[in-house]
Amino acid sequence: MKNVVKQFFRVLLYVFIMLFIGCKNSNSSEEKVTSKNEKPNIIFILADDLGYGDVGFNGQEKIKTPILDQMAEEGMVFTRHYAGSTVCGPSRASLMTGMHTGHSPVRENPRWTTSGKPVDISDNDITVAEELKRAAYRTAIVGKWGLAENLDEGKPNKQGFDYFYGFNKHGAAHHYYPEKIWENDTRMNLEGNVMMDKIGKYSQDLFTEKALNFLDKQTSNQPFFLYLTYTIPHYELTIPEEQKKQYVDKDWPLREMKMGHYRNDKNGHVTYASMVSRLDKDVGRILEKLKELGVDDNTLVIFTSDNGHEYDNVNDEFFNSNSVFRGRKRDLYEGGIRMPFVARWPKKIKPGTQTDHISAFWDFLPTACDIAGIKPSVEVDGKSYLPTLLENEKQIKHDYLYWEFNEKKGPVQALVKEDWKLIYFVKDHYELYNLKTDPSESHDLYHQEQGKVFELKKLLEGARTDHPEFLLEKKVKNKK
Repeated sequence: MKNVVKQFFRVLLYVFIMLFIGCKNSNSSEEKVTSKNEKPNIIFILADDLGYGDVGFNGQEKIKTPILDQMAEEGMVFTRHYAGSTVCGPSRASLMTGMHTGHSPVRENPRWTTSGKPVDISDNDITVAEELKRAAYRTAIVGKWGLAENLDEGKPNKQGFDYFYGFNKHGAAHHYYPEKIWENDTRMNLEGNVMMDKIGKYSQDLFTEKALNFLDKQTSNQPFFLYLTYTIPHYELTIPEEQKKQYVDKDWPLREMKMGHYRNDKNGHVTYASMVSRLDKDVGRILEKLKELGVDDNTLVIFTSDNGHEYDNVNDEFFNSNSVFRGRKRDLYEGGIRMPFVARWPKKIKPGTQTDHISAFWDFLPTACDIAGIKPSVEVDGKSYLPTLLENEKQIKHDYLYWEFNEKKGPVQALVKEDWKLIYFVKDHYELYNLKTDPSESHDLYHQEQGKVFELKKLLEGARTDHPEFLLEKKVKNKK
């Protein structure tokens, strides 16, 4: 009898254990589904030619950027975040592919290739959008793409984006009253727009409305990635008159702008400040939409710029657009590549924080993958900065950062390792700076620090792969 009772309890215990395991597995599956549905949304907002010092949280005093300053108070500011390049095309290619300009498929703007023909990203290149599609993200780009000059493989809808509204090519993005614009694979007429006379719908309005429409269409059971790439404050400098009200009566000297390819407004200072403040306002509209939709807490919003400023005169600064840094757009000095950068993610990023973690555009792809819970499908140069955003001690640091640039002042290479920066004006001379003690790069230490020069030269020599279209030789711009 005892054996029967014992056997009975053994069976009962077995059934209980199986039921417990089954319930645990069931709960685990539910948690995975919930986790999938609650994957963070990602919005990456990119300004065009906005300088490090053009925003209030980096010390700007004349131009008002209250929304971005509030983002800084509610999120984290990176003080050492670098663009992919000092001009737009290669910088954006770096952002999308996770590769620095020594490995990127696009290393210069379209007219500066060896053959004179534009080079776009191709089917062989894996973009952030394609990676996030693997994690079931809905993807969109609104604004300037600039990586499909040939209108072929590089087009956004062939690079992982479900939705596209904006400019495939660089030239069209130079104007704020375009007569044609792309929506997905269709190039549409903008009725009533006259580009030369600056009449019609202002492109900034169109981009913001399309971005808001995209957000309105998202559902709670699918995460989204929005790449909102504004053209402000790139030349041309123009904005509707009613949007100049807070600056038009300022006692500022007139910097008279000329008309030509760029249909500039006459008063440069007022127009530039108004455009930056308008950009700031539209970022605010995006943030308000997230709150309205109830997804604010589950959305990481990043704001930065594609390269250094072009407007402010570095020999007679008015806005101090590059802050304490030397150089501007088309330089590999800090003013050309160090970017304003702020990230906001309620309940994830500690408000009012700042980091000097050294990061760059090519870090975004692995960061996005990290957030989505996947690993990059290809080898990249980037390192995820998610640990820094979450103040995690496991942050992996770069051995070094690398750039190359070959337009009028080229070819030039630059390498940053911790506080040291080596710049090589190819076949001419080297310069060495300690960015900690000399952030303005005013004291060349090349002759005093030969040990450090030797170390960085070795890294520089192995930092790039050869590309037939991007040789480190003097080039002449193709006029086609």
